[in-house]
Amino acid sequence: MNVDTDNKNLMEHPVSLRNLGKSGLMITPVGLGCWQFSKQGNLAGKFWPSLPDETIREIVNISLDGGINWFDTAEVYGQGASEKALARALVSLGKKPGEVLVATKWWPLFRRASNMAKTIDDRLACLNPYPIDLYQVHQPWGFSSEVSEMKAMAELVRSKKISFVGVSNFSAKKMRSAWETLQREGINLVSNQVQYSLLHRGIESDGTLETAKELGITIIAFSPLAQGLVTGKFHDNPELLKNIGFRRYSSRFKPQGMEKSRPVVALVRQLADKYQVTPAQVALNWLVNFHGETVVAIPGATKASHAAENTGAIKFLLSAEDMKLLDEVSRGFTGS
Repeated sequence: MNVDTDNKNLMEHPVSLRNLGKSGLMITPVGLGCWQFSKQGNLAGKFWPSLPDETIREIVNISLDGGINWFDTAEVYGQGASEKALARALVSLGKKPGEVLVATKWWPLFRRASNMAKTIDDRLACLNPYPIDLYQVHQPWGFSSEVSEMKAMAELVRSKKISFVGVSNFSAKKMRSAWETLQREGINLVSNQVQYSLLHRGIESDGTLETAKELGITIIAFSPLAQGLVTGKFHDNPELLKNIGFRRYSSRFKPQGMEKSRPVVALVRQLADKYQVTPAQVALNWLVNFHGETVVAIPGATKASHAAENTGAIKFLLSAEDMKLLDEVSRGFTGS
């Protein structure tokens, strides 16, 4: 497609901040997901190669220079290795506490809610000197109910160990229960971090997105590029599928799934040509704008070029017509 030079959306769009839930924390529509900083520290960390500190520092620096002001990590990402690597990078770049926002997560598997109080100082030590702006329950898998977990979170807020509370991978029902519990404590549930992309739109049909909008909860989208599938690189070069680890077991990476997603990829690329951006930037821009300010995204980056691409995704704006086209072509993708 020829570039429409008269399209005002091709001009650089100023990066605007949006409220994280009802927290008052103003964040960029795209943050940086930091799972890839895990240094292969545990089983979860082995999903990624071990990045040297120099590369991590460069990724963080490019993200900051591009306007991104928040970072999402977790205890389970290398058993604290990602948190430590992020903190080292921010310190080396001269960022003081309060100049950036940091989110991390408590890992609930085989644990009870009481474990939060026992391990919160470990999280703060790993992120030192940065405070925990957003603390999230990573999965709904704990030995305690979401009610007990939210009461434990409320205690952390009152003791000033954390600032705000979020959840991750919570269904609409569990999210509402968590919100109600915190409301009784005089505290807001500000976010739910879930898988969401043009090729994984399940939250639109299972009540999660609708409930988040109703309650004023921000959706933090992880895997916003469908683990790279939406860019078309695997469609172009199927040989890359041999090196994608356990992603190969997902139906979307099977031949039938690849064919199903081809029309979405084709439109994403068509729009990338129109707006003179990359396919990844088109996919991210749709994700963080189609539902107003409800959805933000946390793409990762293992290279400097990935970080630059992430920041570029919030410096233009797809037209309403083009966002509608993407909605229509991808509407059937409700799961993995």
